[in-house]
Amino acid sequence: MSTQRIAVHIDTSKTQEVRVILNKDGVVFQREVKHENTKAQEVLILIEELCAEHHVRISEITEVTVEVGPGSFTGLRVGVAVANALGTLLDVPINGKKALATPIYS
Repeated sequence: MSTQRIAVHIDTSKTQEVRVILNKDGVVFQREVKHENTKAQEVLILIEELCAEHHVRISEITEVTVEVGPGSFTGLRVGVAVANALGTLLDVPINGKKALATPIYS
């Protein structure tokens, strides 16, 4: 079993943008897409693509963080719902991060 720290940060706080950040033992990778009405569909696709691109299995994720604001209620709700589902499925910690804080870089 891997001892790497692999964290995923989900940011759906912006109205027309979805961003996912992968922190693999301190090395940060990011992917974003600009869409207006498809945040829920895009988040999981971005996570899957980012993990595949950097040779990470979803089951290796050790932490999930999510942007909790400021942002639109619906946008934030999408990110929180995906983070909760992913964290619960993987049995890993789920943490909210404020937009003004530095997400998972520390």
